[in-house]
Amino acid sequence: MKSFALAAAAVALTMSLSAAQAADDPVAARKALMQSVAASAALSGGMMKGDIAYSPAAGRAAIVSLNAAALSFGAFFPAGSGTAANTTASPKIWDDAAGFSAALAKFSAATGAAAQASGKDGPADVDAFKAAVGPVLASCKSCHEAYRVQK
Repeated sequence: MKSFALAAAAVALTMSLSAAQAADDPVAARKALMQSVAASAALSGGMMKGDIAYSPAAGRAAIVSLNAAALSFGAFFPAGSGTAANTTASPKIWDDAAGFSAALAKFSAATGAAAQASGKDGPADVDAFKAAVGPVLASCKSCHEAYRVQK
């Protein structure tokens, strides 16, 4: 039940971003989205490692949250938002816009495939969940390596 509550909170956070907030502060919007991605990734990792009991509903919630973020995340990188003091977005995002767009497309495709594979009830078992979410987490990692300033 704890894992389901964490997944539900991640989905709620993703869905709570308003268009006005995003327009006023795209850095805050993308940070909120990344927090929801981090929560879903932590839940996913915990279930994949066996630290958290696997639940199809929690697996589905994590996948839905990741997919929602993937579908909207790219909208929060307008020109000039990379110079904000509170961002870890790499200047490479704007210098290599085509590469960043390709990375976002890869993330979106991976989360879409995971959502499709999970069905309406979520992956039946942890092995099916691992197969669905593994490519998503790999996409996250490769994008962070290329387009995030490492602290």
